[in-house]
Amino acid sequence: MIRIYPATYANDSTLAAVNSLLPQLSSSAPALDHEGLQRMLESDALTLFLAEVEGRVVGMLTLVVAPIPTGVRALIEDVVTDESARGQGVGGELVTTALDHARRLGATTVDLTSRPAREAANRLYVRLGFVQRETNVYRYLVEP
Repeated sequence: MIRIYPATYANDSTLAAVNSLLPQLSSSAPALDHEGLQRMLESDALTLFLAEVEGRVVGMLTLVVAPIPTGVRALIEDVVTDESARGQGVGGELVTTALDHARRLGATTVDLTSRPAREAANRLYVRLGFVQRETNVYRYLVEP
């Protein structure tokens, strides 16, 4: 049974779970500390969903929801399922939960990006009803 829930406290177990999943998400993402995780969890615009199977966190997803001049928009980021739990429906449950939450918050659209190499993830998003957009994605690296 997969249990999906929003993380609410930056306790040791939540921090350890997030940091164990980060390397599977990004090879360049630094580990979080308690302060960084707490700052995220205190944000009104962000919900960090965790997926648990048999008492162990095996996935996470970040949902950002914000009102902008054209409506309430949502963005799904940092979706990852632990290698040991892939193919068991964890990613689908995470995304479905996030979509329901975004809907309750009044979002009119939910966007996400996924690298083409993540073939299984891309198939999942299409199966869940996401439609690929013709757009350019730009990134500006903010230097400290």
